Amino acid sequence: MGIKGLFPIIRDEAPDAIKEGEIKNHFGRKVAIDASMSIYSFLIAVRSDGQQLMNESGETTSHVMGMFYRTLRMVDNGIKPVYVFDGKPPKLKSGELAKRFQRKAEANEGLEEAKETGTAEEIEKFSRRTVRVTREHNEDCQKLLKLMGIPYIIAPTEAEAQCAVLARAGKVYAAASEDMDTLCFESPILLRHLTFSEQRKEPIQEIHLNKVLEGLGMERDQFVDLCILLGCDYVDPIPKVGPATALKLIRDHGTLEKVVEFMQSGEKYVVPDDWPYADARELFFNPDVRKADDPLCDFKWEKPDIEGLVQYLVTEKGFSEDRVRSAGTRLEKNLKSNQQARLEGFFKPVPKTDEQKAAHKRKLDEQNEARKKRQKEEKKGKAKQKAKPRGTT
Repeated sequence: MGIKGLFPIIRDEAPDAIKEGEIKNHFGRKVAIDASMSIYSFLIAVRSDGQQLMNESGETTSHVMGMFYRTLRMVDNGIKPVYVFDGKPPKLKSGELAKRFQRKAEANEGLEEAKETGTAEEIEKFSRRTVRVTREHNEDCQKLLKLMGIPYIIAPTEAEAQCAVLARAGKVYAAASEDMDTLCFESPILLRHLTFSEQRKEPIQEIHLNKVLEGLGMERDQFVDLCILLGCDYVDPIPKVGPATALKLIRDHGTLEKVVEFMQSGEKYVVPDDWPYADARELFFNPDVRKADDPLCDFKWEKPDIEGLVQYLVTEKGFSEDRVRSAGTRLEKNLKSNQQARLEGFFKPVPKTDEQKAAHKRKLDEQNEARKKRQKEEKKGKAKQKAKPRGTT
């Protein structure tokens, strides 16, 4: 699910944090990609007549085709991808997973009904809602990546958290996912739409966390509190709290503890019993991940096994041999030639000193005080205006 309504907030409050550009702008960069999110999007997008692609044996092949050709497109554009697969979900996520399972079951019922009486559009709508990434889908894609010579890793828990670790350590330039919660795990840069098809003509979005925090006038802990309040995979959102309200509450009260205290002192909001926001915060700040210096995080891009790809994709999955061989040759050539490093790879970001951090915090506090003062004056002005007799100016 990610974080509800976070992107519009960033777009409105911190527009400088978002850059849009073409895929070729990322030439020479290594990128950690959230594999499960990509596979899910392939299962939805790679279709024929509204149905997932299948081979002659009736096996679904949409995920394999998506993974093969979209990865090829990245390598063609000089990107070196690393795929990160989800491990075991944290216990706190079980409620969200149960809801997803329920929604899928309802969608399956809706799909059967639509097949009996519905239109083609209704069938398409429900069939997309029934999509779920299985262990077999993951295993198919891992086998394919190995044959392509593309590295991958299975995270202990959340793929986005592992991607963020790799990006923070400079092992990769950015984390790529459609889930905005990648920013909560402190990925310095999030890339969105990287694994979309060329036909969609969607620009690649590059979101910089430091500019997000600057634009919102927040430290990371406040930003994470805002994201939890907006609604994430770990906790249910609070009724009647939309994006604008969540932002105002965090700005006015500073922390989730104080927001909850404020809500419980009035009657407007009902905080769910045992709302585990502190546990959610802990998962964002201390997720179960492999450290960047773990030997499994030492990635190598190998020469593709073209004969192995032909055996797997053509013989087993029913792909066209000519297209697979031609793609394999291109992959081999591009992986070999993509040795040119970008200049930015030679410069490591220098961490801020304690004095710089303190000065930055003072600046944010001043900005927030000025904002509160301005809001107070605007409120006074509106009240004065209301109090004036009609017809006067």
